[in-house]
Amino acid sequence: FADCLMVATVAAIISYIPIGFLASKIGRKKTIMLGVLLMASCYLAAAFVANYHPLINVAFALIGFAWAAINVNSYPMVVEMNKNSDIGKYTGYYYTASMAAQIVAPILSGAIYKLAGHIVGGDDIEGMRHTFFIFGAIFVAMSFVTMFFVKHGDAKPVAKKSVLEHLDVD
Repeated sequence: FADCLMVATVAAIISYIPIGFLASKIGRKKTIMLGVLLMASCYLAAAFVANYHPLINVAFALIGFAWAAINVNSYPMVVEMNKNSDIGKYTGYYYTASMAAQIVAPILSGAIYKLAGHIVGGDDIEGMRHTFFIFGAIFVAMSFVTMFFVKHGDAKPVAKKSVLEHLDVD
């Protein structure tokens, strides 16, 4: 599983620009929710893979795409949701929450992993590995719920200057 993060990262880098175009068509919120659903589904599917198999890289490529859908759109939503004078303040809130999650998640997942070890006997490392994917799927699904409460910050379509511009096809 060591190469999976690299696969996800490369897939995310490749998909950053296409994700931006997708968000401009369907909206940031819908793009984020699509990414969250895809990521939770892939984590849940990966929970049932006991040993490394090359096909798991497909799941992690999709996770990278989903990760990009969330990351590319999250910060612009924060910026869109406030006045110019408050951008710094809300950027601080955004990054504080993000970094706090990155600190707490390994500690919490380690505690869950240890608890799972006590439940299944502690010697079945391969059997306990799926708890990480289930942990990820649960928390990503919780973020899907929080996105329902987001009411602002979506991309605003550029207004056409004349009726004839509506007929223009790029």
